[in-house]
Amino acid sequence: MRYYPVNLDIRNRKCLVVGGGSVGTRKVMTLLDCGAKVTVVSNEVTRQLLKLADSGSIVLKKRPFQISDLDKMFLVIGATDNPELNLQIHTQAEQVGMLCNIADRPEVCNFILPAIVNRGDLIIAISTSGKSPAFAKMMRKNLEKEFGTEYAEFLRLMGGIRNKLLNQDHEPEAHKPLFEKLIQRDLVKMIKGRDIVAINSLLFEILGEGYIFDELMTNHQISNPILKNI
Repeated sequence: MRYYPVNLDIRNRKCLVVGGGSVGTRKVMTLLDCGAKVTVVSNEVTRQLLKLADSGSIVLKKRPFQISDLDKMFLVIGATDNPELNLQIHTQAEQVGMLCNIADRPEVCNFILPAIVNRGDLIIAISTSGKSPAFAKMMRKNLEKEFGTEYAEFLRLMGGIRNKLLNQDHEPEAHKPLFEKLIQRDLVKMIKGRDIVAINSLLFEILGEGYIFDELMTNHQISNPILKNI
């Protein structure tokens, strides 16, 4: 089995998690971190899920799964310890063409969840195509040591630069050499060392006046999709 790698935009999309144990809770937290509207169906749930329900962060239905729970959902994750129920969830999701993941059962998934290193806007996904989750976990831990929080700050800075260039009506193709120079000049290393003087000096050398680290870090949201592939 070879999987097609993809990053899903699930912001404000309805996602269902069936199962309220520790595995289901982890799935819920990841979905929430990505902006999903999460519904949990389970007779038993963790205290963390109860708190999320009480705060209105999730919709909680403390009862057995029903086929109608899939209505209008973008994706479903089965995280129960009942193999028959997990298979039922998979079967029903397949019938309606819905994205479905069953925890630890790649053979009944139409998508699988990789191990993830999350550094702000930098997302590194590691997948063994379901062959060895333990190895993917080890790789994730190794990469977490290699890629620190400086990479999140670096991408925030790059986003602020892109915004500023866009506001000056620069052609997107003209940006590429500028970003390549910033990357090649160890900007990430400067950020890790908090050498703001050196950062501002580099920004001035490559981009000219008006590019100040502290100011750019507050203006990092990409305002135009055309710039996302630069």
